Amino acid sequence: MKNQRHKRKEIYSVLMVSNTDGKSRQFQVSALTLRFCAGLVIVLCLVIGWLIYQASVADGVRQVLRQEVASLKEQLQAVETERDDLTKDKLTLAAENESLRRQAEAAAVPEEAPPEEVPEEEEPEPSVPSVYPSDGAGILKTAYSEEQPYIAVSAYTDGHIVAAGNGTVTAVGSDDTYAHIIEIEHEGGYKTRYLLHQDCEVNTEEGVQVEAGDILMTITSDDCQLDYQVLLNDEPIDPLSVIDAKG
Repeated sequence: MKNQRHKRKEIYSVLMVSNTDGKSRQFQVSALTLRFCAGLVIVLCLVIGWLIYQASVADGVRQVLRQEVASLKEQLQAVETERDDLTKDKLTLAAENESLRRQAEAAAVPEEAPPEEVPEEEEPEPSVPSVYPSDGAGILKTAYSEEQPYIAVSAYTDGHIVAAGNGTVTAVGSDDTYAHIIEIEHEGGYKTRYLLHQDCEVNTEEGVQVEAGDILMTITSDDCQLDYQVLLNDEPIDPLSVIDAKG
């Protein structure tokens, strides 16, 4: 008979001894079980490491996206600021062109005087609101339109809002939109309204008789906006048309 060789299983004994009563227990664990447990621990470590890596990558992507969003917001703000500056430059150029046109028309005087005496022109009726409503360095910001039945004029510190013609102050007040509202009635069916968005020093009161050029308000802060309206028989008209025709 041939000698039969039997494989011997590797078995590890684990001895546990209690430190209180001195009793001991012995457990036997096969090598295969130990290898399985060790492999399971390695797999779990790999899975946990992969999850940590994926979380780190996702956090990096979120940070990059936040930076891109912040950059786009800054670019949008810069574009809006540039647009506002261009709009202001456009309005300033329009006001300068209007001023140059008036100067050119005023300078266009005939070279030779007419041989015959020409009767003196009648002075403009002082009750007609023909005076520009601001005596400071203000510029025309927006023109009259059907949607906006008034002109908007910028005014700065130490400037004044003045009466456009002779008349009577019929109202001095304010509302939710305007800090100061002054209304003047003139002869011939004219009425002017001076609507200031910012606070200022009011130099008149209701019932006062004013003349063209009298100070109604003194500007006390920079970059104020005056909305100036002219009405004829209670219908709004373009204030510049009255100023051009009479002023």
